[in-house]
Amino acid sequence: MVWVQFIIASAILVFAAMQLAKYGDIIAIRTRLGGMFVGTLLIAGATSLPELLTTINSLDQNVPNLAAGNMFGSNMFNMLMLAILDLANQNTRILRQVAMKHALTAGLAILLIGMSVLFIDINQDWKIGWVGVDSLLLMVVYLGGIRLLQGNSPQTAISESELDPKLPPLWKALLGFSVATAILVVVAPFLVSSSTDIAEITGMGTGFVGIVLVGMVTSLPEMVTTIAAARLGAYDLAVGNLFGSNVFNMVALGLTDLFLTSGRFIGVIDRDFAIAGMLGLIMTALGLLGNLARLERRLLFIELDALLLILVYFGGLWVLYSLGIGA
Repeated sequence: MVWVQFIIASAILVFAAMQLAKYGDIIAIRTRLGGMFVGTLLIAGATSLPELLTTINSLDQNVPNLAAGNMFGSNMFNMLMLAILDLANQNTRILRQVAMKHALTAGLAILLIGMSVLFIDINQDWKIGWVGVDSLLLMVVYLGGIRLLQGNSPQTAISESELDPKLPPLWKALLGFSVATAILVVVAPFLVSSSTDIAEITGMGTGFVGIVLVGMVTSLPEMVTTIAAARLGAYDLAVGNLFGSNVFNMVALGLTDLFLTSGRFIGVIDRDFAIAGMLGLIMTALGLLGNLARLERRLLFIELDALLLILVYFGGLWVLYSLGIGA
């Protein structure tokens, strides 16, 4: 019964998140935002909303390790998606197609992940009100990064006559976006409770279940959106969505602190999660190197950088399981 609840909740969550991405795309077109800016921030934020809501609900159910595992596991799975894109597009080296364009986004993700790992490790109880200074710093750096990305993203000027006549109006997109968000708010507690039960049944611990199962499920919207964008040749949107989601996941650690009035959220995370954070940082760095490098190296049917991402992901999961992280 627990697995049935988990599967149903996961399916509803993925469907609702896909509607978020769909209507977010329409909002982006209607408001004339730049394509790269949209993929990095708006669509990435929409598809990462399940991670944030799941994390907040994890606090309500007193499983903070599930919340941390969700965020760091999602970072790792997003970068695994870069390797999957390479395997699915044998004739196109996607990261080379968008070379240099997403270095800022990936760099911001690495900075925020590094800060999160540092804050978990030093664990100083510095607060302003009930919110940790570390969480506030994550939010400030995120806002500064958005400003930097916006300033370096070309704006798309589309006249009304150039828009697809079948494109829904802005008010419908805003309504659809709001309804999808409401569905996520309702279904997130069921995903968290079933995940907690699975952790107890399997004995793997809420932290590891958060990294593997919940992190993967909440990243499925990114996966579907990314694959769809790649099939349309919108490689900037595909890659920007993945790097941008890692950025949003880390600021979500700070945002979650706003909902925990009993103490610092980063302070209640098991320090072993710094290892999971470092794995996500390494994989994001590998993705950035693949974005910038001019090397054309394939081992049989896979790029070297894609192979490294796969090895780090599954090797990292083995290490985390061996350590019993978040048990």
